[in-house]
Amino acid sequence: MSYDFEGVLRRLDVTVATLTPPELYWVGKQEFLASQGYTLRPRYRPGWIPSWRTDPRILVVNADDRHSVPPARAHLMDATRLSDGQLVMIKKVVRDSEEVRITTYLSSEALREDPRNHCVPVLDILDDPEDPTVSFMVMHFLRRIDDVEFDTVGSIFDCVGQLLEGLVFLHEHNVAHRDCAYRNVLMDASAIFPQGFHPVADMCLPNDTRKAAPCLPRSTVPVKYYYADFGISTMFAPGDTHRLVTGTHGLDRDVPELSDDAPYDPFKVDVFILGNLIRTMFVEKYTNVNVLASLVAQMTAHDPADRPSAIESLRHFDDIMRSVWSLHRLWRAHPRDEPIIARPSLDMFHLLSGVYRSIF
Repeated sequence: MSYDFEGVLRRLDVTVATLTPPELYWVGKQEFLASQGYTLRPRYRPGWIPSWRTDPRILVVNADDRHSVPPARAHLMDATRLSDGQLVMIKKVVRDSEEVRITTYLSSEALREDPRNHCVPVLDILDDPEDPTVSFMVMHFLRRIDDVEFDTVGSIFDCVGQLLEGLVFLHEHNVAHRDCAYRNVLMDASAIFPQGFHPVADMCLPNDTRKAAPCLPRSTVPVKYYYADFGISTMFAPGDTHRLVTGTHGLDRDVPELSDDAPYDPFKVDVFILGNLIRTMFVEKYTNVNVLASLVAQMTAHDPADRPSAIESLRHFDDIMRSVWSLHRLWRAHPRDEPIIARPSLDMFHLLSGVYRSIF
């Protein structure tokens, strides 16, 4: 059976050459955003003509401007800051909303100087000149925390430690995130990809999606982890003694106390959600991070009264880290679904790669 490659290209052309309604919305904002110092990709500029239709040397499958923003991210758009070429993310938000108030507060200059602050940095808040209910929040472009593999046990411990530290910081400033689950915990991967990456085809070079972006091992570069999306977060006034909420929204559906009627402690919810993330992302996925199991068990206790606070969780983690040998941190992280027969050779390759990097 012959493969109809030409037919595939024709169907792809029809699919990606037409902008969707959410994409057309962003096309209408390009001129305003450019006036504020941010430009969108060519696909989202007025008058866009698909590059593969004007240059016969370009196949649609290789064209940079065929990549569209996924429908689930219609309120988000990648852009480039004109002053320095930095890749940023622009989020459409409700103007003067609690999300904007909390996010900008946590990103204020005074709080940004605290190294424990792991809240997504806000670069700009732009008010839509056409819609008085809308603003655009400009942030660093961050990636999912597992977009690049955790290559060592130490890289996992580093992630967990940063997230616990960041949760303590949030709670110290009277903010309960309430949705600090997988999709809202991100990383700055700029050090991992020294030549950058494409915002949609994110394992490719930023200006040539035909080529893979060089990617360094996570354990060899500094990676910072962030909390994002404060859309359902709550910030209490200092000294407020009634720190209870209601509501069942959120990504983590395992939290036992969520209720629209019975008030609950949102800070203990944060502890549960982060503990659940540590369990599903690390303890259940890798064989050699079982030292975190006792911490996870405490953080995900069914009764909120049995859970530690964020600071107590961090102290427990620090106690665990003091008991871990330095050599353990250098071990390759062992996925539980990895064939045991392949493990010795993979460990040896990891060891030799580390030796090579240390010499060269």
